[in-house]
Amino acid sequence: MNADPAVNTPVAAQLRGPVAWFMSLAAALGTSTIYPLQPAIADVADSLGSPIAAVGIALACGPAGYLVGLGLLVPLVDRFSPARVVAALFGGLAAALALSAAVGGVFVLGPVTGLIGACSAVGASLSSLASRLAPPRRRATILGIVTAGISAGILAGRILGGWLADEIGWRGMVLVFAAACALVALCSLVVLPATRGGAERGYLATLRSIPGLFVRYPALLLAATRGALWFFAFCAVWAGIAVALSEAPYSYSAERIGLYALAGLSGIVATQVAGTWTDRVGARRVLLTGLVLAGVAAAAVGFTLANTVVTLVCLALFDAGLFAAQVANQSTVLSIDPAAPARFNSAYMVVYFVGGSLGTAFGAAAVPWLGWPATATIAAAAIGVAFFMRPG
Repeated sequence: MNADPAVNTPVAAQLRGPVAWFMSLAAALGTSTIYPLQPAIADVADSLGSPIAAVGIALACGPAGYLVGLGLLVPLVDRFSPARVVAALFGGLAAALALSAAVGGVFVLGPVTGLIGACSAVGASLSSLASRLAPPRRRATILGIVTAGISAGILAGRILGGWLADEIGWRGMVLVFAAACALVALCSLVVLPATRGGAERGYLATLRSIPGLFVRYPALLLAATRGALWFFAFCAVWAGIAVALSEAPYSYSAERIGLYALAGLSGIVATQVAGTWTDRVGARRVLLTGLVLAGVAAAAVGFTLANTVVTLVCLALFDAGLFAAQVANQSTVLSIDPAAPARFNSAYMVVYFVGGSLGTAFGAAAVPWLGWPATATIAAAAIGVAFFMRPG
């Protein structure tokens, strides 16, 4: 459905149902590429002859690379053809994933994972595009659909990563993800609109303006800081639980660890419900409700690991709460400048993923040093700080 730039149709009309759901699917795949090695962390460590903690730090380069992608790549969809930008990012993902399948040491794995993380910012590009093309009264609802794809991607990355790593090895698993990205790159050229965005600034001027947005818009600074705190908690819990379950007394396989991510299916539902309710009752109520739910669940899961059912329930509530909060928070950010939201999304997500990068490194390293209960408690405390933050 390539749109002609010369056609004078309302921007919102360009986002039809099938296009929105394709964007959700594409966002799922792009986001998933950061996570498939997490449940296979012990297998990767054995294959490369490295400690698990070292591999955990290498995998943290994924969110760190995402920061680069957010700052340099996401603003492109406000200025250039979304079809070409998204296709290029998925092409980059395919190449980087194929390269990661050939690494021979942890010191190479880190930079390659960072490159994958940079290209996986395509998910944020798609959420920015959805916000720009959606009708104002349905902006949070459409954003919820795309964010649901991001939620699904986080789950699929871990679940499929764990299963495929057991079936064909972690290197073969990564090649499967690479092939999927190559296919979506081709589909993006056909499905996504080719109409350029309405950004009036040049690309370099847009990049230079991003840091100043935090000064000019206090609501952006508050939203970004909150988001960083709870994404730190999210990544710490999921990276930490993979390490805890891979070691004695559990010593679970990569496939079994990956199946724990099924608990996060609640997050997919929560994003869509949160989008609808944000349009109805406002972002603040949805955000605070989500943080309460997630904080209580994070505190509890630190002491339930021996009981699989209770652990899964806690993880489900944890994911649902944080994804609901994310939809509400991000809808506020993207509504600051509806005509060109990508630079605000870049600013927000850079800070957001600083928290996630720190959380991934902390979770993987803290479990061997502090134990799982302390790791989960610290994550709950971070969510508590986000809850009590108030506009200045």
